[in-house]
Amino acid sequence: MKKLLVCLFVTVFALAFVNAQNTNESVKFGAKAGVNFSDITGDDADSFKGRTSFHVGGAVEIPISESFSIQPEILYSSQGSDWEEMFEGMTFSGTVKADFLNVPIMAKYYVVEGLSIEAGPQVGILLSAKEETEGEEVDIKDDLKGIDFGVNFGLGYQLDNGINFAARYNLGLSDLNDNPDFLGESSYKNSVIQLSVGYFFQ
Repeated sequence: MKKLLVCLFVTVFALAFVNAQNTNESVKFGAKAGVNFSDITGDDADSFKGRTSFHVGGAVEIPISESFSIQPEILYSSQGSDWEEMFEGMTFSGTVKADFLNVPIMAKYYVVEGLSIEAGPQVGILLSAKEETEGEEVDIKDDLKGIDFGVNFGLGYQLDNGINFAARYNLGLSDLNDNPDFLGESSYKNSVIQLSVGYFFQ
């Protein structure tokens, strides 16, 4: 599955680049950053309450036609969720901090000049994962799967000067629970809303 996805990414990027040569539009390179509103969803994951963090990275917009383009990105994304549980009349709380290197490939269709609707697949590589409880931090990276697959949906708006804005929802498709003995039988899936500001170099 990993090799298939890598081949898919390379093929899409290559085809998009070749097609871009047949248009009057140029390939644009840029950077972006913004805020994450992340959560962990799945069966028996009701204790998770969401977490606010950030993402930062780069993007390449490859035009296919005047109204359609492909946008591969590489993003460092800080995700996870706060949690709270009641046990024997006492309340316990903590935070799961999971950092990913995400590689989304977005298809962008410009509805009108500057305004685009976007969708595409994403693969995430788990860089680190820690759980903080009562001031103590425990490394839980080995308890989670190292690869996360997801799909993105969003909107974007780009100004003539290269500044752009985006709102995106990432729906995680992978169950990241890799240690049921420690984490229980719950399924852990990423759910992230991203608000971004970026700039494409002219």
